[in-house]
Amino acid sequence: MNHRPKILLILLPFLPFFFSATVWAQPLRYEGAPNLPGNGLHVVLVSGDEEYRSEEMLVQLGRILAKRHGFDSTVLFAINPASGEIDPEYNANIPYLEALETADVLIMYLRFRNLPDEQMRHFDNYLKQGKPVLGIRTSTHAFNVPRDRAFARYSFNYPGEGQWRQGFGRLVLGETWINHHGHHGHEATRGIIAPEQRNHPIVRGCEDMFGPTNVYAIRLPLPGDSVTLVYGQVLESMQPTDNPVVGAKNDPMMPIAWTRTYQIDDGPVGRVFTSTMGSSQDMESEGFRRLLVNATYWLAGLEDRIPMSANVDIVGTYETLPMGFGGHKRELKPQDFALPE
Repeated sequence: MNHRPKILLILLPFLPFFFSATVWAQPLRYEGAPNLPGNGLHVVLVSGDEEYRSEEMLVQLGRILAKRHGFDSTVLFAINPASGEIDPEYNANIPYLEALETADVLIMYLRFRNLPDEQMRHFDNYLKQGKPVLGIRTSTHAFNVPRDRAFARYSFNYPGEGQWRQGFGRLVLGETWINHHGHHGHEATRGIIAPEQRNHPIVRGCEDMFGPTNVYAIRLPLPGDSVTLVYGQVLESMQPTDNPVVGAKNDPMMPIAWTRTYQIDDGPVGRVFTSTMGSSQDMESEGFRRLLVNATYWLAGLEDRIPMSANVDIVGTYETLPMGFGGHKRELKPQDFALPE
């Protein structure tokens, strides 16, 4: 007797799940354009936040790094396993993190992720090798893992003693979540290059930086060998022409971009660039796009090849949504961001 029809009927309700895992959630890859400084290097960009549209921002950054500078770019997303769709509100799944095994630079924009151990292990293996990290805004509080889990030490508020106290953000990026310094949604940010760092290659060509995200609070001084490159001037409102707020919010100004190094246990020392400025709307600022591109060069050991004014022209279209919870574009899959051949 042929039982195949019955088996197919039994499996039919589960087919969407299988397709979501095998087809809909394939990683998004951009091949580096030839004859450019980034050729032969692989950048992995990992998105997953509910508020600032990191899924839009990192797609555009990945495109710029690939098509303007030659880096092979892989963009990963928070994926709802039931639908295979990009869902930044689903905090427990970022498929294909094994891409970190071949990554030369990790660019991350995460917020309070509680990923399964097998996915967290890819971050852990990468960091233990001292590989370079570029962390954007909410990545200071990238993880929120329960205390009984293998990678609880990554949590933004980890209470343990030693180097992991306050988790990944403090240990690797230089700070964890503190609070908002500027009035969130009411006071935008103007980037001011630190006077003593005007000749640093990362800030080359970055004179004009603006974003509607507000300045984060940072404990001063930043830890270890951190070097502040850009300060965040709190503005009176939400326009780039607004005046700075008078008073304590700008005296002193908070760092919003810095470099540092990190080390896990006795492993190799790795380079870090952190920016607490950053959203899909902030990426509309040419100066801020250039800051991130220059930082990627620096992390990859290509600081001698950072141009005087790196090409950061938008690749394809960039029609982003405002920041805010629950406002991400729905029913999108990674391949919806593929560039035309």
